[in-house]
Amino acid sequence: MEKVLFCWSGGKDSAMALYELQTSQEYEVMSLLTTITEGYDRVSLHGVRRTLIEQQAQSLGLPLKEVFIPQNCSNQEYESKMRATLTTFRESAVSRVAFGDVFLEEVRKYREDNLSQLDMEGLFPLWERDSAELVRSFIALDFQAITTCVDAKALDSNFVGRILNREFLADLPANVDPAGENGEFHSFVFDGPIFSKRIDYTLGSLVHRDSLYFCDLLPVSKKSSGG
Repeated sequence: MEKVLFCWSGGKDSAMALYELQTSQEYEVMSLLTTITEGYDRVSLHGVRRTLIEQQAQSLGLPLKEVFIPQNCSNQEYESKMRATLTTFRESAVSRVAFGDVFLEEVRKYREDNLSQLDMEGLFPLWERDSAELVRSFIALDFQAITTCVDAKALDSNFVGRILNREFLADLPANVDPAGENGEFHSFVFDGPIFSKRIDYTLGSLVHRDSLYFCDLLPVSKKSSGG
């Protein structure tokens, strides 16, 4: 099997893309790769706490490589940090990096251009899949996800902190992509066929920042039972 690195956000597209890779039995995922914003200690864009991402990786049975970037990180600094990390994988004979992108051409080109500088290539298991069909498949496969961030310009605050199910899809405005591919919403996957155990959480506060609504997910501490 070909060894690949997987760019992991913790959301539904990542989970579906990883599912596709693993069920194909053509690839061995060597590690997940996630960017964490320093200070917030959360996944960039999605706003999910690092602890929960680490619990995902543990449940998936995969190593997790975290790349820490500063708040208000410039493209130059982001690319520099990613280049340093990717180089270490390239030196370990990993030549392809997988992503959960569906149809944004400019995003794919940006990724491929940067990878080509390291003699690496992108892998896009979900590319040009129909958004609505993709989310329906996600739900049918018994993946469980909750929205953690929505764009206030596209959706109101009632859509954040909701379980991604058929009711959620039915409530989406017609101009919103069913998979949120244009950034309308982001999610956190807490259970599904690729996980060995459910990631437990409780709902925290709702925050409105920079035209985005965030719903904080709080990790559930595991208390050992004693005699």
